[in-house]
Amino acid sequence: MKVTHIPFQQTGFFSKTMKDYLEKNESIKEYYHNFPDIDGFAKQIEEKKGFSKENRDVLVKTLQKQYENVEASDLTIENIESLQDENTFTITTGHQLNLFTGPLYFLYKIISTINLCETLSEKFPKQHFVPVYWMATEDHDFEEINYFNFKGTKVVWNRNDGGAVGRFNTKGLKEVLEVFSKHIGATRNAEYLKNLFKKAYINHQNLSDATLYIANELFKEYGLVIVDADHANLKQLFAPIVKDELLHQTSFKAVSQTITDFEKEYKVQVNPREINLFYLTDTIRERIIFEEGTYLVNDTDISFSKEEILQELESHPERFSPNVIMRPLYQEVILPNLCYIGGGGELAYWLELKNYFNKVEIPFPILLLRNSVQVISEKQAKKLKNLNVSLEEIFIKQHKLLAKKVKENSDIQFSFQDAQTLLEQQFAALQRVAEQTDVSFVGAVNAQQQKQLKGLKNLEKRLLRAEKRKHSDLVTRIITLQDELLPNQSLEERQRNFSEFYLEYGPNFISTLKEALQPLQLEFTILEV
Repeated sequence: MKVTHIPFQQTGFFSKTMKDYLEKNESIKEYYHNFPDIDGFAKQIEEKKGFSKENRDVLVKTLQKQYENVEASDLTIENIESLQDENTFTITTGHQLNLFTGPLYFLYKIISTINLCETLSEKFPKQHFVPVYWMATEDHDFEEINYFNFKGTKVVWNRNDGGAVGRFNTKGLKEVLEVFSKHIGATRNAEYLKNLFKKAYINHQNLSDATLYIANELFKEYGLVIVDADHANLKQLFAPIVKDELLHQTSFKAVSQTITDFEKEYKVQVNPREINLFYLTDTIRERIIFEEGTYLVNDTDISFSKEEILQELESHPERFSPNVIMRPLYQEVILPNLCYIGGGGELAYWLELKNYFNKVEIPFPILLLRNSVQVISEKQAKKLKNLNVSLEEIFIKQHKLLAKKVKENSDIQFSFQDAQTLLEQQFAALQRVAEQTDVSFVGAVNAQQQKQLKGLKNLEKRLLRAEKRKHSDLVTRIITLQDELLPNQSLEERQRNFSEFYLEYGPNFISTLKEALQPLQLEFTILEV
């Protein structure tokens, strides 16, 4: 194993928002609280020490109930019990219930979380840190999670949509397993993957339990605690915030205020609604709308008066589901959490929420950009070396990479940049002459300059095309290799499923990742295996 780190910014796959955040740019500082470094965690621990004992007790009892039929490791069980202690804190990541974990970065999120807990345990020996995977069981975007990619093939689960995905039954996944099995062969690692899929989706009744099973099987030895927050007892802890939302629309007011300034510099990821709650049953998850003194459930005949909806909240808190704006707050209310680990898009919408947290007086967590990884095999590393393509150059846009490498291998040493500079100098002299005559001559000089520069650019493009034809073998090899590493010219972690790598490397793949990933280094990881 060889590990190389490069700045996230250098890959070209991360937004201005994340670049500024990682660089602690002044323009973004007002949108986050403590930065993800050791000093930041020391401050966050002090702020979170007042976390409610009642909330800890409810959390532990709920988790113990959820784990009754799960073969948890001793470390996971110890971690759950430790949450009752005032010196225990969580580090949390969240993810949708993607079929068979979905994109590869599911692993990177969780391993980042586990490794950060271990790092903090070394730095703060008087505290205990528990890695948490928050399952997005209340999401309803089924089309985002009903498939995974395996070696370019899309493995899809087709079923009727409706309601929170965690409550979906697993009917139809036996047929998906049959399709998947045809693709992966009969090696020892293939049999493990088939059994993992079967025990998760065929032996469990709903998607929430199936996903918990998979995550537990992959990470239980590291003490991972998996939370399904779609539970009445946990929702009861959040009920005061829900009541405030129903009566005062606090989240809409606070986040809208933030967005007014945020959008001047950065892309807004999510926009708040007037009420950022869904009404949830086994068959529906629909928006709650307030119109003319009545609370309506969108696309249904369900409605409530003010008194009725408050009574509904008191009797059935589990029927109120936070949307993307309020879910982060729900997490921080029920967990003694210090830090949320997520991807760039996730953290960008968290940055819109700090003012809302302040309004409801809940500590805003540290935000940490998850580890990102490019896996390179020995064979691919050898090809890169033979092509004289560095690890950093992998991420250059393909047309620019080809131009760069063709020029490096060309026998023709001519600098169009030097020619352009010379041309601009010549026209600068002509412009000085023109300024001493009349305006029409100035315009003619400027027009001719643009024409000549455009002609020079066209000649450069024609020479490059000719050189590409001359070096067609080099061009083809670079395209083939970069397409292998970056499928669809995107990071492989967003395209591939962990099963491709498990099939080749087995359980060593996860242990290798765990050894390689360093969450607080805040850099992109290239892993040669």
